[in-house]
Amino acid sequence: MTIQIILYVLAALLIIVGTLGTVLPALPGVPIVYAGMFLAAWVGDFSHIGWPTLTILGVLTALSVIVDLLASVFGAKRVGASGWALFGAAAGTVIGLFFGLVGLIFGPFVGAVAGELIAGSTLKRSTVVGVGAWLGFIFGTLAKIALCFTMLGVFALAYLL
Repeated sequence: MTIQIILYVLAALLIIVGTLGTVLPALPGVPIVYAGMFLAAWVGDFSHIGWPTLTILGVLTALSVIVDLLASVFGAKRVGASGWALFGAAAGTVIGLFFGLVGLIFGPFVGAVAGELIAGSTLKRSTVVGVGAWLGFIFGTLAKIALCFTMLGVFALAYLL
């Protein structure tokens, strides 16, 4: 019985840390939340949380990862960015992972600006594209938060029913 309590506590900690990770870009928040939910379901022998619920939670997790990776690119595209700027925004997002919070916040912006400059745009135009990429990143973060709380609601509802 003691190991079961420890595993439930670990599951709860994963869910809490993952929820914080939706705001702190250095952590893959939503996948950590899913891991905690899966662990809780496993510890409970899948009696409260079954495979249909875990499948729904998995789809929401995958959607969150896709949103996280593509949000900056779509933000830059929305302001008419060149192909180079779109590539730069995506590369800046990935490279930003290695520079912690500052890199994750400014990576899409810097990448989109650099890409647009390579494409031959002016600094002013490149900055507009960079802001578009940055806004895409912000809206992507908000979408991740919404998906995370949706997952928490689905999990709680399934557990209570």
